[in-house]
Amino acid sequence: MRLQILVPSHVFVEEPARKIIAEAENGHFCLLPRHVDFAAALVPGILSWWTPEGDECLAAIDEGILVKCGPDVWVSTRNAVRGPHLGALRQTVDEVFRRLDEQERKSRSALARMEADFARRFWELGRRG
Repeated sequence: MRLQILVPSHVFVEEPARKIIAEAENGHFCLLPRHVDFAAALVPGILSWWTPEGDECLAAIDEGILVKCGPDVWVSTRNAVRGPHLGALRQTVDEVFRRLDEQERKSRSALARMEADFARRFWELGRRG
């Protein structure tokens, strides 16, 4: 199989895989090369895959979509972080996702200020008319 993990800005992972384990809302599932074509909505969690040499690879992903079509498996997600083992991955996820949460909070705050300013100016325009 050929695994591609896609995030909004780039292809995060593109490599061969002989086995893939992911998690949907109803639990974990495993994909092998002869698995029927498949689509699933993924929940935030750990995506595991094994290289043809037998090495396990791990990535923490945000919610997303997995599609298997023939030998190709695509995972589209908003955020992904790769790690060598679960311990390091957990620490990386904590750091990266905490930073993303802070950025999202700042963006929401800036948007709220813009909306309030727009509403204020619109109200003032109505008072003048």
